[in-house]
Amino acid sequence: MVGGKSTVTRCFSCYPLKLIFPNKVGSSKSDAVWIYALSYGGGIVSGDQISLEISVGDGCTAALTTQASTKVYKSVDSKCSAQFLEVLLDKRSGTSIAEQMQEYQVMAMVIISGPKLKDLRCQLQEEVKQMMSRHLRSPNTNTSHHVRSEPRHGPTRPLLIASCSTFGPQALGMVVRIAAVTTESVYMFLRHHLTTLKPFLGASPYCQAGR
Repeated sequence: MVGGKSTVTRCFSCYPLKLIFPNKVGSSKSDAVWIYALSYGGGIVSGDQISLEISVGDGCTAALTTQASTKVYKSVDSKCSAQFLEVLLDKRSGTSIAEQMQEYQVMAMVIISGPKLKDLRCQLQEEVKQMMSRHLRSPNTNTSHHVRSEPRHGPTRPLLIASCSTFGPQALGMVVRIAAVTTESVYMFLRHHLTTLKPFLGASPYCQAGR
């Protein structure tokens, strides 16, 4: 914080990473530093090892993004690529990420794409919609095995939260994002919904032994 505004005080980057800070992105009334991460190769190329550390001070706001989706190019001669991101928040800067996440400590993402999986996408999207609607409509009633009852005098929270969003031409792809309290609830969710892929693959893509 410099002069009452979020300001970049130190910055260093080297090949293959470059950081830029545009002076004007949003409203002049907003107090946020925008950081764009660029790569000289137009994406992550074979052998790239990128490690980025950002420190956000007390009361400051930062937005880290890219100019477009990051392309990951094919590996050449078995040269692996890696990208790591570490964000350090000042202890005094409001609630921590752990506090904001509360008890949701398990995150998962599933990508389903292709015309053969249209029925699976529609079914999964409808079931997720119904699951979340039941919880929002009846916060004090355990109407699904995904919803957990809290103590009588406390609020209820779903054991698992899921959302679906489509992408691509004709919406042939779908991303399913999952946040859960326990890994077991994610296992149950995946086993239940991915079983329908068995006819296409010849075997269940997710089973107890596949943990």
